[in-house]
Amino acid sequence: MWRCLVIEDDQANARFIADGLRELGHIAVVCHDGAQALARASTESWDLIILDRMLPHGVDGLSILATLRGLGKKTPVIVLSALSALDERVRGLKAGGDDYLTKPFAFTELAARAEALVRRARPGPEIRVLEFADLRLDLARRQVQRGARAITLQPREFRLLAFFMLHAQQNLTRAMLLEAVWDYHFDPQTNVIDVQVSRLRAKLSAAGEPPLIQTVRGVGYRLALPDAPDAADAP
Repeated sequence: MWRCLVIEDDQANARFIADGLRELGHIAVVCHDGAQALARASTESWDLIILDRMLPHGVDGLSILATLRGLGKKTPVIVLSALSALDERVRGLKAGGDDYLTKPFAFTELAARAEALVRRARPGPEIRVLEFADLRLDLARRQVQRGARAITLQPREFRLLAFFMLHAQQNLTRAMLLEAVWDYHFDPQTNVIDVQVSRLRAKLSAAGEPPLIQTVRGVGYRLALPDAPDAADAP
């Protein structure tokens, strides 16, 4: 599992890419605006950036790429573009892109190139299993167990739990969960997170098992043991 920032102003294309990555078990966050994308790309940690070259409002993809490289950021970047001529591809790579894929493209090819770039950038073995307390999540087999008990999760529940386990013992706001798992802007009126967390919490805690997802008053949620220091308020 890895974190990918998808910078793409075309909403349908961005959704196509992000949904595909999430189905593969990765975390995908979308930015449609170049200035906002540059801020997030330069201040947050990403395993990969998928960058549309042509963006509106004055901050295009190559500007973002040049700025990132100027700041010393080495995050692997795949440049997406409808500009397919040889000199355009060369320009994208010379600006700091690690790969260049022209539109239209097949998602399977994009995913394969992404996997290759992340694999080369990561010095250690790929994380395939996440563990916390007696909870175990196998990313490759998409299986979850608590102790010897197998737990069946829906795809979104699986991604939600994986995000919790990647950030175990950290306070996670509802906005963070929405962005990572659903990827749409936070609506303070929605209770979708609370409903989904409630269902996940029920599946994770059978009779006699202590709850692992704690409510953090005024913040959101946290994956932690009930008696952990600074633990959440009881659900």
